[in-house]
Parts: sequence; C-alpha cells; structure tokens
Amino acid sequence: MKFLAPFTRAAAFSLATALAMPAAGLAEPAPKDEPPVPETLGFVEWVVMNDTGLRLKARLDTGAKTSSLHAVNVEEFQQDDQKWVKFQIPLADHKDHPVDDESNINHEEIILELERPVERTVLIKRKGAPSQRRYVVMMDFCIAGTNHQTQFSLTDRGNFSYPVLLGRRFMRDDNILIASADSFIANKECEYMSLEELVDKQRARIVEVDKKS
Repeated sequence: MKFLAPFTRAAAFSLATALAMPAAGLAEPAPKDEPPVPETLGFVEWVVMNDTGLRLKARLDTGAKTSSLHAVNVEEFQQDDQKWVKFQIPLADHKDHPVDDESNINHEEIILELERPVERTVLIKRKGAPSQRRYVVMMDFCIAGTNHQTQFSLTDRGNFSYPVLLGRRFMRDDNILIASADSFIANKECEYMSLEELVDKQRARIVEVDKKS
C-alpha cells in the first residue's frame, strides 16, 4: 500500500507563492499610445505659400472637402508625358501680403505665375450655374508655424473675401479642429518676407502687368 508524502511547510509555502504570482498569460496589456491632441485654429488664419513666400488669408471650412486656391488663367500643358497646369495669382485681387509704408511697390504691379503637375480633376456642381471642372494640384504651405501639404483645386476666388479655403481633407489629415466663433487664434506665426523681398526673389515668376489697361 502506498502512502502520500506528508505535506510539509516548505511545500505549502511554495504553493502559496505560486498562487500569489500572476500567470504570464494573464498579465495586463501595455497601455496604448494616446492619440495626439488636435490643434485648434480659428475659422480664418494666415497661411504662407512655401514656394513663393506669399502670405494670404485662409478660411477653414468644414463644408468643403477639398481645399482651393485663388488662381486665374489656368492652362494645361504636357511635360514629361504628364499633365501640368500653369496658373496666375494676381496680388491685387486680395492685397493680403503686407507692404512697407515707404515701399514703391504695390499689389497691382504683381502677378505670380506658377506651374504644377496635375494630381486630378474634380467636377464642381454649382447652384444656378453650369458645373465647373477644376484642376487639383499639391501645394506646400505654412499655417500656425507648421508646414503642411495638401491638395488645392484651382479656381477664381477674386469675388470671395479669402483667396485660400482649407477643407475637411486637410483638417482630417493634419488633425485640426476649428473654433468657428474665433479667427486668428494660432499660437505661432509663419515666417514671411516683405513685398519687396518677394518681388526680388520671385522675379522669374512675376508676369509683367499691362499698365495701359
């Protein structure tokens, strides 16, 4: 006949210790990284277009999906078997870029001409007017001291108060919230040059204005 070995104190201590220790498989999972806190901006803010240093007012609009940029004389052309567009930004249409008090240069004298590859085209339905097909290009810009990149449709916004509209795609991709009752609340500013410096550095992109017209 076989007998069980006596249950010693050492064995009891080992069993109690094992029960007190959590199993590896039951260990609590590591905490996940918290999502970044959205940046809050006003419904109107200053933007600086990085390639030209042009400073413009931008409206942040949750009602628009794609951002848009004021542009006139938009023309398509081919370059390296790819669709490109050439377009102009007349500074006189909005006069947002600051001018020194003693400057001999004014906005009416400056039209910037830019070229960009076409990302896509969009068909815009307009109430009481024919639908309009717009070219969409990628542009780099600065807002609230931070550089961003998003798609802009090119359209004549000369009759609008703001030459730039930033839509939901930009807000979603860059984690932006809008304070709809406030404007110009960004904590940081983007660097920009004077109108004289802009003209000096962008001479190759400036279209001569016909002063007779």
